[in-house]
Amino acid sequence: MNKTELLNKFSKDPEERVVLARALDQMDRAANRSIPCATQFLSPAQRSALEPLLAASGHPKHLFHGGFEGAERTVCVFLPHWQEPEDWEPSEELAAVEAAYPPTGAELTHRDLLGGLMGIGLTRERVGDILAGEKAAQIVCLKGTAPLILSQFGQAGRYRLNLKEISLADLSPAPAEVKLIHDTVSTLRLDAVLASGFSLARGKAADAIAGGRVSLNHRECLKPDRAVAQGDTITCRGLGKCVLKRVGGQSRKGRIIIEIERYL
Repeated sequence: MNKTELLNKFSKDPEERVVLARALDQMDRAANRSIPCATQFLSPAQRSALEPLLAASGHPKHLFHGGFEGAERTVCVFLPHWQEPEDWEPSEELAAVEAAYPPTGAELTHRDLLGGLMGIGLTRERVGDILAGEKAAQIVCLKGTAPLILSQFGQAGRYRLNLKEISLADLSPAPAEVKLIHDTVSTLRLDAVLASGFSLARGKAADAIAGGRVSLNHRECLKPDRAVAQGDTITCRGLGKCVLKRVGGQSRKGRIIIEIERYL
């Protein structure tokens, strides 16, 4: 398929089409110039949209990285034929800034920090994960964006910020808090697994799906009977995220044994 055909098949709306088109441009640039080329930051949904497009494009050599293991927002780096993923250094494309808020008892939320960054003219695509702590926040960004943050991002909410660039190795994401759920379901349909993961009645789960609140592997899904497989991620707006970690055998009553990680 040519570029237009790929975009027609894999983009669900004009905004996503732009993101995918830019990724294809970077893929072609890496191949033609024989240098590593990266996209801007992708959300989990954008990454999920890009991955099947890359498969249809012949699996070009690439990797996703967000500055640290387990980052939610990542760039896609297309590698030239001569470079292996383990030889690529994240610091070639990414940087990190620490923003300390001195007052004792300062309470800055992710929204405060993101709002402040948008207030200095940054777009969301130039900023990765924001790790908000009690005394400071760590901001992952594109390498070329770090100087702007250091020079312009002086305040968030009511607080003045003390800024410094840090190494990506110094990032300290908090470990995810999860609740392990052991349950059985009659079927591996989306509505059944969703109900189990969030302790909902199955009818309520079906209503959430029909209302457009549920995504399967970061893509909106409106079909309650969509099959869910081991490793799939389910998100529900207003409730959070869970992952179907394991599908076991059958219980004595013929139900399917499952194990779910629910993120708190």
